[in-house]
Amino acid sequence: MADDYRRHDFELERRIFEIDNKCSCLRAEKQDDDYLQNASAILEKLKGFYRHGGESLNFSKLLQDYTQVILDITFYEENQLVDQEFPEDSSPFKIQQLLQDLTEPEVLVARLAPGQEVQCVLGTELLECLYWRRGALLYMYCHTLHQRKQWIKKNKDTFIKCIQEGVRYLMRMLQVRNTVKLSDGVVLHDSGASILSEGIFSDTHLLTMMYIGEMCFWAVKYEDCSADSTDHKEDGLQFRDIGTQILNKYVNACEGPLQGQGWNTENAKEILSILQ
Repeated sequence: MADDYRRHDFELERRIFEIDNKCSCLRAEKQDDDYLQNASAILEKLKGFYRHGGESLNFSKLLQDYTQVILDITFYEENQLVDQEFPEDSSPFKIQQLLQDLTEPEVLVARLAPGQEVQCVLGTELLECLYWRRGALLYMYCHTLHQRKQWIKKNKDTFIKCIQEGVRYLMRMLQVRNTVKLSDGVVLHDSGASILSEGIFSDTHLLTMMYIGEMCFWAVKYEDCSADSTDHKEDGLQFRDIGTQILNKYVNACEGPLQGQGWNTENAKEILSILQ
């Protein structure tokens, strides 16, 4: 058991020093980037921990700090892709690399802390953020591709696959926390309790719903005009049903408990009129 722990600890130490080298290279490109600076500061703390014998931090905290470094560095890299408007040639490889990087914390937990739930090790917010970032990255990519009509004509299957993967990540984000269970007979006088009971815990949860709705609309649009649409529906997600369910919940929340707080439902209602 002790040998397993030392081996796992060595593996995490190796990854920390590897990603520190990557962060240093990226900072050479843009020294004043806030996210890279934050990642660098955390990495210095983690390297110091190992230099002093590795006795002051618990394993869960190490993985949480490492995950934050991953989130910061990949955010910088994502912003580069967005600023470049997702170049056609290099984007597919870069996106897969980013998705792999954002999946690594879960893989490390499974390998280095077997038997422990990922959510218990990383915490709810970090796990939600890992799913959100992967889903939002694919949403932004698909949003750009949606405007490249000629590209989609030649790469429709790839486009649908990206949407499907993005929707799955965003759905997982919404499922990290269980919806608040209210006792029978409880009267809701607080609008906050009402939206919590629907699994809406933040603005990001609402934005996630809108992203899912839009992506499902794009998928339905191109599936309906595809000769292979039956295969997609048999093997993949039921985009029409998912989009309808999620957007109805979004509209009900924005025009109910969150009315007057700046959330627009026009686009959601327009999509619903097509999906339903």
